[in-house]
Amino acid sequence: MVLEFEKPIADLEQKLQEMKELAKGRNIDLSKDIQSLEGKILALKKETFANLTRWQRVQLSRHADRPYALDYIYEITNDFIELHGDRSVKDDKAMIGGLGDIDGRTVLFIGQQKGRNTKQRQERNFGMANPEGYRKALRLMKMAEKFNKPIVTLIDTPGAFPGLEAEERGQGEAIARNIKEMFMLKVPVICIIIGEGASGGALGIAIGDKVYMLENTWYSVISPESCSSILWRSWDYKEQAAEALKLTATDMKSNGLVDDIIPEPLGGAHKDLKGMAKTLKEVIAKALAELDKLEAEERISQRIDKFCAMGVVVE
Repeated sequence: MVLEFEKPIADLEQKLQEMKELAKGRNIDLSKDIQSLEGKILALKKETFANLTRWQRVQLSRHADRPYALDYIYEITNDFIELHGDRSVKDDKAMIGGLGDIDGRTVLFIGQQKGRNTKQRQERNFGMANPEGYRKALRLMKMAEKFNKPIVTLIDTPGAFPGLEAEERGQGEAIARNIKEMFMLKVPVICIIIGEGASGGALGIAIGDKVYMLENTWYSVISPESCSSILWRSWDYKEQAAEALKLTATDMKSNGLVDDIIPEPLGGAHKDLKGMAKTLKEVIAKALAELDKLEAEERISQRIDKFCAMGVVVE
């Protein structure tokens, strides 16, 4: 999959591939030309990805090849064991959770999971959790608290499922309860936005001691398309909406809404899953080392103060 703004890069990469095949097939020395073209491609990549618009970053966050929660979990952990069900309605496949080992320490992972193909997307409901998904997440977080295990959440959702049946089963209540309970968890909580972070669907598992965003992700009360449809009665103004919403990692960091930005490989996280997973693992390990130094009550107090300070203006 090649995004519109990536086409000039893709064209040069195609020429590079043809040049390599020509050199190999006809036994011609084109090493200088190949090296020169590789330099041009690298320079173009750096220039392109250093000057992305907000809408282009939204597109990157949705890239078909972008790693999902389970991709990172399997790379980061040893012996991951997925846990299922909310013990009330069913097991929501859009919300995954389980225990994994990071350098000898057991960590509870929770995340929203999308699908790679049509069948998987239907099974995972496009990463949009129902109330039972949030209740499963809370059940697992309470279990982690009971056994004193830290929690890491990986956020990637276009929003909580807005269907009538979800509302009938208490979608708003489930998300609100998660937010309330996550404030009071006695164990360290680390939240990382790895793709889309839309509205309450994201916030339902995003209350933590440390909140991070990957470089090419977004976090907002509404998606650019939905914002455009409300303000202009059309999706055609999604790019303007993205600029107005200020929803990128840089925007969130400058407004004090996240703690830090995790850099991605040049071209996006999907260009190097192992490298991106290694970076995530290092960030998690560093954050846990910092949070372990604090007593539970102090962590809770700082967590509450962090979120209560958001949106407050003092003149």
